[in-house]
Amino acid sequence: MSQVEEHQGTRRDFLYYATAAAGVVVTGAAVWPLVNQMNPSADVLALASIRVDVSAVSPGTQLTVLWQGKPVFIRARTEAEIAAANDVEMSQLPDRLSQNANLPDDADASDQNRALSEDGVWLVQMGICTHLGCVPLGQAGDFNGWFCPCHGSHYDTAGRIRRGPAPRNLDIPVASFVDETTIQLG
Repeated sequence: MSQVEEHQGTRRDFLYYATAAAGVVVTGAAVWPLVNQMNPSADVLALASIRVDVSAVSPGTQLTVLWQGKPVFIRARTEAEIAAANDVEMSQLPDRLSQNANLPDDADASDQNRALSEDGVWLVQMGICTHLGCVPLGQAGDFNGWFCPCHGSHYDTAGRIRRGPAPRNLDIPVASFVDETTIQLG
């Protein structure tokens, strides 16, 4: 083989590699916008985690905030509401799971597994009926908890379904206290 033939083979290999590299760059530039559009938008990322000041919420009242486009009920329960929730036998509950994102999936629906604070005062839950997605009314219904007037689902003071077509308890989002008066959602 002469030196000219070796040189042309090397040159041909270089052209193949250069063309392949250019093809990869062009393909990446064309595909990246398609992949990037699937990422969450800036407004969704901003709402991934929010902090809520609950210093103005007194026992027996509720604050409703919008998080990720959905209502969240933050309630400071009275001693009577906590006692009513604790008096419920687990066998009376249609849904015996806590539906609490802060606990394992198999945690029971006892009041202590649904309340955010150890003393049971703070209850944080999604304000969406688990039947068809309506927003239940607070301090209403047969159990003085939440009532969905659309189809008649009754929830108790711990947000557990007690009567009606809803299949599950109100969901509890990932939440924690940052300090004594601030709750972080997400």
